Amino acid sequence: MTVRLPLAIIQLEAPPEAVSLRVGEQRQWFVGALKLSDGEYIVVRPDLGDPLPEPGSISAAILSGSWAMVTDHADWSERTAAWVRYAVAEQLPLLGVCYGHQLMSYALGGEVGDNPHGWERGLTGLEVREEARYDPLLASLPPTFCAWLSHRQSVLTPPPGARVLAKSAQDGCQIIRYSSQALSVQFHPEFTREIMTACLQNSLNEAEVSRLITAQPEPEWPLQLLREFWLQGQPVASLPL
Repeated sequence: MTVRLPLAIIQLEAPPEAVSLRVGEQRQWFVGALKLSDGEYIVVRPDLGDPLPEPGSISAAILSGSWAMVTDHADWSERTAAWVRYAVAEQLPLLGVCYGHQLMSYALGGEVGDNPHGWERGLTGLEVREEARYDPLLASLPPTFCAWLSHRQSVLTPPPGARVLAKSAQDGCQIIRYSSQALSVQFHPEFTREIMTACLQNSLNEAEVSRLITAQPEPEWPLQLLREFWLQGQPVASLPL
């Protein structure tokens, strides 16, 4: 008998109450985007003291976005960074998103800080580098695509040996590949227009929100990347009959 190991959604703190009341929390966004069923995932909250999972007990892990800042060096964040180093060494499939992207880079030796070009948010165009064509997860991406973004800090310098595979006008590190199993993205592949709107309305006036939430269709490529990460990271464990 065989069974697929669960995906670990590592939720890094919770949204402001005004956001969570409207659209839920990070774990719900990933569950919805991936159409996960009960038993296919576990939720880990390091900020609430949850122990981080043993790599052998899960198929893959996603590190979520957060309203925190990596440069605050909170205890739960530093503990998660140490776990990232362990998980990468154990070759666990890892995907960092926004805060998770920055935390992975920091954990592996990169530099994170305030983006000198300011806050990047809304639907934004990204440019994929030529070498992404040879990446097993990114090969189907077009040369340019749009994604939802909302971040003030960025990866300023990637870790030694990491490969930057996409950029935007405001941020040179939109996708980073660290190893054959570890990747991170600054954008939010799990976001919908509704989630992005709720996040923006928490800090901006309606005129600014309207400017950033355009009439363009929902971006498809970021969601495809997220789903392909999940499908590629599903090893099967053997159980006794």
